[in-house]
Amino acid sequence: MSRGTDYVSAADRTLEETYEEPRSLEAFVDHLFEQPTVGAHASKYLLDAIEAAGTRTVLEEGEHRERYRFFDDPYNDGEHAVLGNTPVLNAFVDDLRSIAAGRGKEETIVWFEGPTATGKSEFKRCLVNGLREYSKTPEGRRYTVEWNIRTAGAEERGLSYGVDPTATDDEHWFESPVQTHPLSVFPEPVREDLLARLNDASDDHVPIRVEAGLDPFSREAYEYLEEKYRRQGAESLFSSITDESHLRVKNYVVDVGQGIGVLHAEDDGTPKERLVGSWMHGMLQELDSRGRKNPQAFSYDGVLSQGNGVLTIVEDAAQHADLLQKLLNVPDERTVKLDKGIGMDVDTQLLIISNPDLEAQLDQHADRNGMDPLKALKRRLNKRRFHYLTNRSMEVQLLRRELTDETRVWTTTDPEAIAQKVREPLSVTVSDGSSGGRERELAPHAIDAAALYAVVTRLAIDDLPSDLDLVEKALLFDQGYLQLGDERHETDDFDFDDEAPDGTHGIPVTYTRDVIAELVQAETDRHHPELAVEDVLLPRDVLDAMVEGLADDPLFSTGEQSEFESRITPVLSYVEERQAEDVLEAIMHDHRVDRDSVEEYVAHVYAWETGESLTDERGEEIEPDPLKMKLFEVEELGSFDETEYAGNQPSEAVESFRRENVITALNRYAWEHRDEEFSAADVDLTEIPVLTDVLERTDWDDVRRHYPDFDPDAWDDPPSSTETERVKENAIERLVDSYGYTEASAELTSREVMNRVSSRWD
Repeated sequence: MSRGTDYVSAADRTLEETYEEPRSLEAFVDHLFEQPTVGAHASKYLLDAIEAAGTRTVLEEGEHRERYRFFDDPYNDGEHAVLGNTPVLNAFVDDLRSIAAGRGKEETIVWFEGPTATGKSEFKRCLVNGLREYSKTPEGRRYTVEWNIRTAGAEERGLSYGVDPTATDDEHWFESPVQTHPLSVFPEPVREDLLARLNDASDDHVPIRVEAGLDPFSREAYEYLEEKYRRQGAESLFSSITDESHLRVKNYVVDVGQGIGVLHAEDDGTPKERLVGSWMHGMLQELDSRGRKNPQAFSYDGVLSQGNGVLTIVEDAAQHADLLQKLLNVPDERTVKLDKGIGMDVDTQLLIISNPDLEAQLDQHADRNGMDPLKALKRRLNKRRFHYLTNRSMEVQLLRRELTDETRVWTTTDPEAIAQKVREPLSVTVSDGSSGGRERELAPHAIDAAALYAVVTRLAIDDLPSDLDLVEKALLFDQGYLQLGDERHETDDFDFDDEAPDGTHGIPVTYTRDVIAELVQAETDRHHPELAVEDVLLPRDVLDAMVEGLADDPLFSTGEQSEFESRITPVLSYVEERQAEDVLEAIMHDHRVDRDSVEEYVAHVYAWETGESLTDERGEEIEPDPLKMKLFEVEELGSFDETEYAGNQPSEAVESFRRENVITALNRYAWEHRDEEFSAADVDLTEIPVLTDVLERTDWDDVRRHYPDFDPDAWDDPPSSTETERVKENAIERLVDSYGYTEASAELTSREVMNRVSSRWD
């Protein structure tokens, strides 16, 4: 079998799984009782689609929250995922639940507002993607009706526009142009009884409601057939009208234009044209309608016509402010007019999206109080505000997708895995006139630095505790805790103002993206005889460019420029510490305290404090060894020197260290596990962050102790056969092998770090 055949066969299978053979109205009702979700009205259908994707736990603003996976754009590998804003999205789902159930919110038009680049457009695309893919699943099938009146009499004109009278019957089937619900064919009393039985048999938390009648196009066909068979004296009139030769139920894939209507900023026309469509006057001449306007001659290309059955979106709503008042009767009466005598029932979930400029338009008459002509509209708008991201790890994801084709959403909740992803480097290929282009490297921590700075500009400072800076607040929001000295503080330990405007203003991701895009195209004044250091961008390069660009960007006011510039210092300090940690750990990699030694030390300290005995490898009891504890504290921890001991006996300072930094943590762990039989050997050191920090840390004093001839001043070009040369070679190799650096970025980063270290080495 050829490759072409393989792909054609795969496409065949895809379409077979997506589309069904048309079925009779009777068969559809039977199917509906087997799979009630396919009969959902618009708001319930949208709710079902969101809930069908399930939920996951996320950490946002330092809190664990449940998030609907639908907004991760799972069907498209996260291409248009809405990062962050989980409380806003959850509130939207709550709105849908109330609207769908008819609990007092049926008149609501959901309004999404927020500054530019906060994810509103991605939200729209995510809705379109998710609904399209959900409609391809068995439980998400969406159905409408199609008509054929040609079969009622060969001498009669076809249902629609200028059809060839010699055409075969299959060519005379015409689908409802507004996706009318199949149950709308039934007379209202019968439909109500059917729905009552269906909802009684279902355990769904939201009942199915179908209150719309046939659309005008379908009504024209129905009335023609009704008159035809009534004149013939048909005994089963409804059965004759809805016979399979005249009416079929077919499924369709929800998409823009069919089940989803999207009104863009550039769309024009009269309000009626934008809402429902327009009359085609040429067709009015062709259709014999006995002096009245025939709905078959209507275009049905308005946003409500396209969105009937599922979702109607008014994008950039400030450009259509004149239209919003015309929408009021849609949620109220669920109907619109094509013409004075022709109305169309509408079942759609209304949603508008705007920047903050729409609010200014709506408030232009606010000072008139009860005489405000826009008051009725504002009463029906339920505003949900998108904010800038305040989680630095999410901002990193967003930046990476803006700069590359990375779209997969990070779903891990493991702090170590997230920390590793956040610090990773990024390679970008830029055009340089050659066929392959040029690779530019954003060194480890560069994207993190840019994301962190953007987040820091978005955080409120008014509710910041005096002992906390903005970087620490950002880290708290990102990981849910802060390690301050020997104490771990959870988010609940801080009293932040719920009304504080975190994320309402700041540097948008588009600004950061553009700054980095310009940097990767520009030349850097760096040279090295062997390494392509000119292709490397360090965190400092990115941060400097972001600050320098503020003054020239019209996006920011003078006050914002000054405010954002003032917030760079703690970000620089944080990033410099992360770079120093990388270089330090690379240098000291072969001298890190092994876990067995740490656990042995903990066991001896615990026995020393409690007066208990230890058990050696032979199972014999032994006393805690003061020499082992001393050697570990002096040689491994570097916390004390020989003068702090009388022989092997600890001084008060050493005893205080053991009790406050080791025993206190052990006692806390023991208390938290008090229902279990506790011993020091059972302790998982990773569950005691303060203990891990004390016992496994490395600092520059350790470097001095292990490499007495090391000279940081000679790092750039160390003399051959010196300890400095050996240390540097090993560190560069380790940075490349274990920390994600290239040789060039490792060289530049380690130089920066050593320049800072050398100033305080002596």
